[in-house]
Amino acid sequence: MHYLKLSLAILCTTTLFAQTKKSTSSPEKLARPKLVVGVVVDQMRYDYWYRYFDKYSEGGFKRLLREGFNCRNHHYHYALTVTAAGHASVYTGSTPAIHGIVGNDWYDQKLGKGMYCVADSTVQSVGTSNSAGKMSPKNLLVSTITDQLRIGNNFQGKTIGVAIKYRGAILPAGHTANGAYWFDSRTGNWITSTFYMNDLPQWVKDYNARKRPSELMKQNWNTLLPIEQYTESTADDKPYEAKIAGAKKSVFPYDLAGIAGDAYGILASTPHGNTITKEIALEAIKNENLGKGTATDFLAISFSTPDYVGHAFGPNSVEEQDIYLRLDRDIAEILTSLDKQVGKGNYLFFISADHAVMDVVELWKQNRLPAGRLNIGQIVAAAKAALKEKFGEGDFITISENYQIYLNHATLEAKKLEVADVCKVIRKRLLDFDGIADVLNLHDLGNANINEYLLTLYKNGTHVKRSGDIQMVIEPGWMSGSSTATHGAPYNYDTHIPLLFYGWGIKPGETFGRTSVADTAPTLAALLKILEPSGNIGKVIEDVMKK
Repeated sequence: MHYLKLSLAILCTTTLFAQTKKSTSSPEKLARPKLVVGVVVDQMRYDYWYRYFDKYSEGGFKRLLREGFNCRNHHYHYALTVTAAGHASVYTGSTPAIHGIVGNDWYDQKLGKGMYCVADSTVQSVGTSNSAGKMSPKNLLVSTITDQLRIGNNFQGKTIGVAIKYRGAILPAGHTANGAYWFDSRTGNWITSTFYMNDLPQWVKDYNARKRPSELMKQNWNTLLPIEQYTESTADDKPYEAKIAGAKKSVFPYDLAGIAGDAYGILASTPHGNTITKEIALEAIKNENLGKGTATDFLAISFSTPDYVGHAFGPNSVEEQDIYLRLDRDIAEILTSLDKQVGKGNYLFFISADHAVMDVVELWKQNRLPAGRLNIGQIVAAAKAALKEKFGEGDFITISENYQIYLNHATLEAKKLEVADVCKVIRKRLLDFDGIADVLNLHDLGNANINEYLLTLYKNGTHVKRSGDIQMVIEPGWMSGSSTATHGAPYNYDTHIPLLFYGWGIKPGETFGRTSVADTAPTLAALLKILEPSGNIGKVIEDVMKK
């Protein structure tokens, strides 16, 4: 009996020890990528994946298409497709109607002045003595996926945004970023604002000290491949193409040193703009030790140069093709660096765009396609004349922006007029213009007699406090402005953009199901196992999640 009791005691002790040992063992660690890299290409249309495919390298876009998950029917879900609204929508899973970034610029009725999307008079420039740094995300009314990641890991991870354009760096980085850096064309330096920090990090100072813009501007811009191989583009010398400042013709090669001198603004309209963006992004990965901590970091990169070149020369130009062939090599270099610095399979990479672009009007007209250019100044003048004829003297229209008319509500109140009264008169007059499909009262879209698909896009793009009162709906193929080519319409050539996920947690594949830009952020949230941004209306793209 004594031995039995002893044996039981030993057994109980052993069992208890085993249970205690098991209960104190470390729980399984939740799987997340070490780093997320988001790339937004400014003015990348979906078909660029394939138009230049045969000339891409194996390690850039082809690698992404081969090993990533491609959303092939991906569209913007609102009407005004421009840079600021696009970057905001990608990273918030929302629309201008909710996140408030209704354009690059808008008119603030309350303040009685125009507003730039990321302007902030309460902050100071860091890294320059001029006002180029007086910027922040304060006008963005919701959180971003980058904000949610920071909140989700209790601010242990880092978020950094880089782009030549202010808005391309600031809006993706969100409100809680550790840093956002953009290019000051007057000094040739990367800068920031006191919203983020009071002094530039040493690694940014060191990069600025290298004077890379000056070095690059001494180089010519010639085609990457022999020009006769650019068979996907129109002839190099087209009369409708813009000229680089100082150049006599819009043809290769461009003698940048000879025509630009020390002016750095032109840098963004050459491949060198992408070069310095790539370089500062790689410096951020290395010097901020992104992907090396215990929590997931996020690097948001926006390549602004394709937009500058696309506006100046058009999407069918040799210049734009050359930009994309070189960007392909830049992407390859970034992926190779990530493989080395973070480890292949340890980072999640996605690429998208802030908007697409319409082909050059003159190219369409030459090929008997319906297209034309609108003179908005002339159109607004006609609207003013019609209002004067109907209601007498008065300052009825304050400004026109984003194909919208902002009315002077003080004048309307004084004359006891409603927006509907004014809109009726303007609509009747503007429908006389070629290229104007309709005119909508933005305060009464529910009663608009317009195609339901388009109506939804205009509703999604209208913010009650920031949008205008009257919306001009343009015909497909029409555009306004002085640029060779532009964007901002609700039609497929402006809405159809790429979205591709690659790396951690992603299996190769594609979907032809229609997806929305608003779906990007919630899909990232699902992959990262965090909460969606505060204004999110998108849905998870389930095909991306399939294992």
